[in-house]
Amino acid sequence: MFQKLCGTNYPVSIAFIIVNEFCERFSYYGMKALLTLYFKNYLHWDKDLSTAIYHAFSSLCYFTPVLGAIIADSWLGKFKTIIYLSIVYVIGHVIKSIGAIPSVGDNTVHIVLSMAGLVLIALGTGGIKPCVSAFGGDQFEDKHTEERRKFFSIFYMSINAGSVLSTLITPILRGDVKCFGNDCYALAFGVPAVLMMISLVVFIAGSGLYKKSPPEGNILLSVCGCIGFAVKNRWKRSKHDPKRDHWLNWAEEKYPKRLIEEIKMVLRVLVLYIPLPMFWALFDQQGSRWTLQATRMNLNILLNAFLILVFVPIFDMGVYPLIGLCKINFTPLKKMATGMIFAALAFVAATMVEIDVTKTVVPAPNSGESLLQVFNLMENEVKVQIPGNDLFPDAISSYEDPSEYQRVQLRGTTKNLTVKVTYNEQVHDCALTFHEEKSYSLIIHHGTTSLHPIEPVPQSLSFVFFFSARFINGHNEGLNISVGGQEFEVAPAYGITPNKSIARGEYREVKCISSQMEYIIDLGLLDFGASYSVILKTNLQGIEVFKMEDVHANNVSIAWQVPQYALITAGEVMFSITGLEFSYSQAPANMKSVLQAGWLMTVAFGNVIVLIVAEGAELQQWAEFVLFAALLVAVCIIFSIIAYFYTYVNPKQLDNMFQDDSKEDNLKKETVQDLALIPVFRNTMM
Repeated sequence: MFQKLCGTNYPVSIAFIIVNEFCERFSYYGMKALLTLYFKNYLHWDKDLSTAIYHAFSSLCYFTPVLGAIIADSWLGKFKTIIYLSIVYVIGHVIKSIGAIPSVGDNTVHIVLSMAGLVLIALGTGGIKPCVSAFGGDQFEDKHTEERRKFFSIFYMSINAGSVLSTLITPILRGDVKCFGNDCYALAFGVPAVLMMISLVVFIAGSGLYKKSPPEGNILLSVCGCIGFAVKNRWKRSKHDPKRDHWLNWAEEKYPKRLIEEIKMVLRVLVLYIPLPMFWALFDQQGSRWTLQATRMNLNILLNAFLILVFVPIFDMGVYPLIGLCKINFTPLKKMATGMIFAALAFVAATMVEIDVTKTVVPAPNSGESLLQVFNLMENEVKVQIPGNDLFPDAISSYEDPSEYQRVQLRGTTKNLTVKVTYNEQVHDCALTFHEEKSYSLIIHHGTTSLHPIEPVPQSLSFVFFFSARFINGHNEGLNISVGGQEFEVAPAYGITPNKSIARGEYREVKCISSQMEYIIDLGLLDFGASYSVILKTNLQGIEVFKMEDVHANNVSIAWQVPQYALITAGEVMFSITGLEFSYSQAPANMKSVLQAGWLMTVAFGNVIVLIVAEGAELQQWAEFVLFAALLVAVCIIFSIIAYFYTYVNPKQLDNMFQDDSKEDNLKKETVQDLALIPVFRNTMM
């Protein structure tokens, strides 16, 4: 007799399963929320490769459930499968966290560890995915169907609660906590690893309370075997035998009629699944393309991460009942088609935001070109000329904010150019080497030596040619500056620091320390997306600060992403939840795991679609969004046509269909048993 929660028919064991699922989903989504930024900022991959690897990982997570189902049903059972694959899961998290520690090795080591960790995580999360919810359902007695239904609702809420909290918390751990001199990815990945360990410990703690069903053989293998035998048998015998009503009937020689009918029901649903990956191709870009879009916007507000938790009751208790009052037959398949339209509209909204965002973003240099900006730190204006390029037609004023990056066209991967700089009617030549797909800052300042202060009147010009400067020290001593947790050491006489990321905020009293004294400098607001070059110049009072905005701040608020998230969430409620319910209701009892595996495979193929488009289309981001929206609308039309001809079925019809056959078989068995008893009776009488 299994223990039950006080006064209810709920087994105590489900509490352990719910907590286990909450921790596991926190672990998974917390890690996944950082992946795209981790690839881009830590491993230094471009956005297309980052997107591709992100979706490759997501795809693998939804291919591996089939493997988990086979292991659980054929060999280990659900309980042992969850434990063993959870251990693999934990190991993957630990390896992933170690790979985010800078001191572990070079970038190649980080990549190897990160990819190994992700593969193990995919095996773990995908392998236990088809087992945990089914294992929870196994804890209930057959007569407690209502309690089992409510359990799945609670189970779904625990998934979303873990997802929401982790998506909020882990980015804070990455950005607000500094370790190893930079964003703390090691901590942000380490916390999900700890949560997965807790998940495993909690699940094992309930071991003595679980109802554990032994493996009964894999129905998925039976389904594949039946389909394969039918195709093979039809190929061999169709020329000689009469036609049959359905091609699966060619398996009747080897497989039971009931199994064949069950497979027919499942296949009718699987045909509906064929167009569905396109929805997931759009939906899963929330963690890749939309995340990258958000990093180029003004993050003054936090997106509402609770939309899914809010929308589910709104639709269940508000939208759907109102539609019912209007006497509209809003069937599950119609809900799913409507969800597709909402997702397409979400990408239309994302397109409009992307077009606005790109106005303030400097596009990366293409093949055969590099980017150049000019800083004039002289007392008077200068004129810059590049042979064969009319890039700077106007004179550049002293300490003027640099103009936008100009594109220098190259022939080949590198190009040597002599830049002519005119100052006080004197022309100075500077030989520079450009490399394609690189960005440069050309800083023009007074000639100096390492032992003397800056000359008041220049005798010559010095040219410093660097990629993305942050602090430029015109002071005669080296300086140490700390801004927002970032430390800058600036060499004297126009030393330049590397560009470092600074948290958005007001920096009115920044300490600037030399060997002899301490200065307080006012940097004002450092805003989202901007790139600042701060020039420190000696004057009679100490240090004078010039803050130049060489890349303009993002002026598009992230609030403009709210409509696209609201639309995609509405689409998820109507498509995903309805799809799960539809798949469960249309599957025979022993085929529900097969159909769930098929449903998860649509998510995997959706991520494959993103991989193909991200690597092969080579479109601007807004055009790519338009392409995805158009493809989903086309797929929705195809899905609607297929759905129009679909006939809803009740799996219990199979029981009625084969009831007479079962009675006839039982009668035959009883007759045989009676006949077998007759000789025995006669022998006893003799």
